[in-house]
Amino acid sequence: MNRAMDRPKPQRPAIVETQPNSACAELYPAAASSSAPLAEVGPIRAILFDKDGTLVDFQRSWGPAALEVMQHLAGGRGAAYQRLVAASRYVEAEQCFLPDSPLIAQPTSVYGALWATALGRPANVEFFAEIDRLMCNATTRHLAAIGDPKALMTFLAARGYRLGMFTNDAEITARAHARKLGLDQLLEFIAGYDSGFGAKPDPDPVLAFARTIGVPPSEIAVVGDTVLDLEAARAAGAMAIGVLTGPASSPDLAACADAVLASPAELAAWLSNR
Repeated sequence: MNRAMDRPKPQRPAIVETQPNSACAELYPAAASSSAPLAEVGPIRAILFDKDGTLVDFQRSWGPAALEVMQHLAGGRGAAYQRLVAASRYVEAEQCFLPDSPLIAQPTSVYGALWATALGRPANVEFFAEIDRLMCNATTRHLAAIGDPKALMTFLAARGYRLGMFTNDAEITARAHARKLGLDQLLEFIAGYDSGFGAKPDPDPVLAFARTIGVPPSEIAVVGDTVLDLEAARAAGAMAIGVLTGPASSPDLAACADAVLASPAELAAWLSNR
């Protein structure tokens, strides 16, 4: 756990609507932001961010990384590689994933089991750990941010918000990405699927964040681009904020969100206008 230190004076970042910039942008048409009317709610004192699709451009980061990892695991066996591509719902020519790809929101234990079948290998913790190591290195090399997460979080931290990040990715990868994005000194909590709190949509990662910072779930906003993020928030009793920087549409997220924003860049303005 990393506690933010030496927070700078507030400097409001630009609040702009992001445009799709993934290799498969045409698969994810842009949608306008929306905000559902809320009942009486208390103050938001802490924010828990999803990683991929919220802070990290999933397609631009994981697209080329997955290509490298699948080729490595296939070891030159063309048929095995094609089975990995099919199981991943991956578009090789575009180096991106289809919206129903298990890699978009599921932990390694889910898509790793499919990869194990494709390769004829045991679906065990050793294989999953190998995938996590390979993906950590590859995605960190190709890491592409959505907007400027450091500027956003610096602004929020300076305003007194307690910040965390949770993901269905491995913790080693989450920490590597946080360091590369310059977020490690701003985040007080980082959790992956293997951190001991379960995986989304389980509420336990949200509850663990609440315990770590000493803030009740009702005063926490969870920001994410998938229904799994929002379901985890709702199950924990936190506010659920959807962002349209991933594959989910506004109607998909609105079904279980308190608000839907075009991108995380809109969050600071939304919080100030509540």
